[in-house]
Amino acid sequence: MPPELADLAAELAAAASALGNALHPRTAASLARLVCIMNAYYSNLIEGQHTRPRDIERALVGDLDADETRRNLQLEAASHVRVQTIVDRFAADGQLREPASEEFIQFLHREFYDGVPESMLFVRPTRPEYRMKPGEWRSNAEDDVVVGRHRAPSSAHVEESMRYFAARFRFAEMGASTKIFAMAIAHHRLNYIHPFSDGNGRVSRLMSHAMAHAAGIGAHGLWSVSRGLAHGLDSRNEYKSMMDLAETPREGAPDGSGNLSLKALTEFVAWFLRVCLDQVRFMSSLFELNALGFRLRELVEHRYRLRPEAATLVEQLLARGALERARVPIVLGMAERSARRIVSELVELGLVGSPTPKGPLSLQFTPTDSELLFPRLFPVT
Repeated sequence: MPPELADLAAELAAAASALGNALHPRTAASLARLVCIMNAYYSNLIEGQHTRPRDIERALVGDLDADETRRNLQLEAASHVRVQTIVDRFAADGQLREPASEEFIQFLHREFYDGVPESMLFVRPTRPEYRMKPGEWRSNAEDDVVVGRHRAPSSAHVEESMRYFAARFRFAEMGASTKIFAMAIAHHRLNYIHPFSDGNGRVSRLMSHAMAHAAGIGAHGLWSVSRGLAHGLDSRNEYKSMMDLAETPREGAPDGSGNLSLKALTEFVAWFLRVCLDQVRFMSSLFELNALGFRLRELVEHRYRLRPEAATLVEQLLARGALERARVPIVLGMAERSARRIVSELVELGLVGSPTPKGPLSLQFTPTDSELLFPRLFPVT
């Protein structure tokens, strides 16, 4: 890879490391849940489906729309959140498998479609009887597909192509920078192979999220690539055009040794890494401790009009990550009864929570307050 890409990979690694170390782990875990919802929102948007963040949050607690179309979109987004949460947990526990392995990619597809209605497995309008089997490669001639100008490899070659793909992108045999390059290349090549009858784009974005973790740039789930792919660097059409570019046929011997252009692939990798770097920097700006503390105080004092001590408690939780309930009156310098009232108000608003009724308190972040706390994280809805 050219020096420009090596520099981009180094910048991305440094920026992701800074983001991952910027917050208390408990605070970061709560923010990662919001990022997960964000990722599901933008992954849906890339597929041409607009599901409001608050509706995704509703779906996660079983509050589904009466309209079937909107309900199905809710369930798709909720399924993405569920699968990404599994990936994040694997990464946190050191249990993340090879993210480009056949088994892991099939696992992502199977887990995603296990969370959607049966009706959404019938993915061929011209063949209403055709039911996709979650987690299974395309294998029959009837499954051959054309997406835009892209004609995917025939179904007869998918299994062989995925064996090669898994071997080519095996992280255990790569250095740190190579893993970052591989994340970008694998994103395109998985979509090029188009191994499933449907859901390839969603799975590729989940795989890229897992590869970021495995490459050491996941920053505890505090950023994700889907928002960047949906926005692009200058235009929302960039994702499609850059994916198309990376499919350019090879132009003679100097342009690589495979069927596709090495020059075009290099341009795609540079764009993909710039998108990732842009997202890491954007999330770092949102999660900067002092600025976030200021916005939390604004939210508590001006939107919800609570006492200044409530804002102080929220700021303390941001810095400390968690606080035992018995410590709240001491930290706030007030009577126990008054401190309990403040805690109750913050819990009722969803800004503060705990794993058990008497457990330690920590911050909670939801799409409800994201417009003020995290400007431009989601579009205004």
